Amino acid sequence: MKHISILVPEGDAQLLSIVGTYKAFSWVNNYLKSKGKEPVFIIQLVGISKKLTVDDGLFSIHPHVTIDEVNSTNLIIIPAINWNFSHSLPANQAFLPWIIKQREQGAEVASICIGGFLLASTGLLNGKSCSTHWMGANLFRKMFPAVNLMVDKIITDENGIYTNGGALSYINLILYLIEKYTGREIAIHCAKMLEVDIDRNSQSPFTMFSGLKDHQDKEIKEAQFFIENNIDKKISFEKLATQLALGRRNFDRRFIKATSHTPVDYLQRVKIEAAKKALETSRSTINEVMYATGYLDMKAFRDVFKKITGLSPLEYRNKYNREAVVS
Repeated sequence: MKHISILVPEGDAQLLSIVGTYKAFSWVNNYLKSKGKEPVFIIQLVGISKKLTVDDGLFSIHPHVTIDEVNSTNLIIIPAINWNFSHSLPANQAFLPWIIKQREQGAEVASICIGGFLLASTGLLNGKSCSTHWMGANLFRKMFPAVNLMVDKIITDENGIYTNGGALSYINLILYLIEKYTGREIAIHCAKMLEVDIDRNSQSPFTMFSGLKDHQDKEIKEAQFFIENNIDKKISFEKLATQLALGRRNFDRRFIKATSHTPVDYLQRVKIEAAKKALETSRSTINEVMYATGYLDMKAFRDVFKKITGLSPLEYRNKYNREAVVS
């Protein structure tokens, strides 16, 4: 029997990832019982306190036990916490030593969505790869520079520490864990019950790029606005740096520090974000979108688009724009 501890964070926990995780593992037990087999999971909601309210008091959660009552567990699930990290992280500090202790005793640990911020606060992710919701990527990099953030990934797995991307993609992580503990057949059964694509492995198609601008570097902010307003033109970063009275090496260094992207990567992401919007909402051909975003070579455009989104331009348009004219 595997003991699973689903944490119930303080400070308006995100109910869906708690209930959904609990239900999914419970379905496995029920499925096994229906086949005349023994259940494989002991599932408990574990909190700092015995009662919490969420969603402005609309719902209450009553954890089975508190962390003081759990001496040993096999798997810890950290659900999504509140986006107000200045409140939600301090409110859940009591979990950190308990998580670290359980990990030292051999427990595996998994974080859901922005629960990755709480997991990273333990230091267990330092030097490791992880994912989180793409909306929190820039802040995560600033808060936890020792962690290798792979925000395009739906799931990361590093020797018993698991993380996942954003929102409902947590179901893919739970299916991954179910497959690991019980096998492919049962995981596929659960995927069919949930009507989820079991092997989805990237959240790149869902990412909306908005360059980080909550920094104080005036010249770099000017550079960002210049890039965003000239996506159809060829930009020389040497000239742009000179216009801002900066040397190229200093410009690159400050740009990376402020935005977490190189100037070239930032330019590509701005162009591709504009291309995505055009493919979603207009009847423009792929060639027209390519030219409008400053690309002249279809292969280069397609390669960059697929690198950033995980889909080709045609696949992206077919997925998100039903009325598009096939080019």
